[in-house]
Amino acid sequence: MDLIENKTFDEERALYNLQHTLVKGCTFAGACDGESVLKETRDIIVEDCSFSLRYPIWHAKKYSLINSDLDEKTRAALWYSDDGRIENTDIRGVKALRECSRTVIRNCRINSPEFGWKTYDTNIRDSSIISEYIFLDAKNILIEGIDFKGKYSFQYVENADIKNSVLDTKDAFWHSKNVTVSDSVIKGEYLAWFSEGLTLVRCRISGTQPLCYCKDLTLIGCEMTDCDLAFEYSDVEADIIGNIDSVKNPRSGRISADSIGEIITEGSVMENNAEIEIMS
Repeated sequence: MDLIENKTFDEERALYNLQHTLVKGCTFAGACDGESVLKETRDIIVEDCSFSLRYPIWHAKKYSLINSDLDEKTRAALWYSDDGRIENTDIRGVKALRECSRTVIRNCRINSPEFGWKTYDTNIRDSSIISEYIFLDAKNILIEGIDFKGKYSFQYVENADIKNSVLDTKDAFWHSKNVTVSDSVIKGEYLAWFSEGLTLVRCRISGTQPLCYCKDLTLIGCEMTDCDLAFEYSDVEADIIGNIDSVKNPRSGRISADSIGEIITEGSVMENNAEIEIMS
């Protein structure tokens, strides 16, 4: 590989179409305020670098971003890029990852509204993420060991597997399809409305009005704390450890719990035939 080391770049498309190069210890900032400094690159490694310019990595193929810092001015940092690996990096600009394919993220700290929209084959592990809207309309996501804080997360997501994570969110998984969350904490209001094929395994769930209007919903060995008006108009198979505050008009299936504070079977706009079992 060629080497570019300890230099500063601030011009428009400063390293456009760079190929087979290690970029190490460089700073992308300055008076020229140039955009797209690493656009259309191929087979590059960016290591120990700092960024403070817009749109730095677009249309890249086979790139690594390691031990680097992308500050709040680094808007829309990675778009339309494929086969990327991001390790031990801080990302703080808005819309940081969009329409990218086959991205691996490890040990990163991300604070980016609208992160991960319309991405494909994203694999994240051992990272912290803050994002108001994360992974809107994304497909094929593997997540393990993340600490996430946000609001309207994982909407319209398809094919996601999330393990050993903390999701402090709000309207998570709305209209999602084929999502499995296991051994995780899920805090959020109005969880997963209109989802299809959602499976929750050994999760701790909290928040009002969860899991309504769901199709093919499965809960295995989960706990539900401060969950009222749950499962309204859902097709559900649920084995719950402990208490559910209230269950309202589940459409079909079976709900089993140690106790349920209130079972509401009135005011429904459709026929509801779910079986409800109290185990203690």
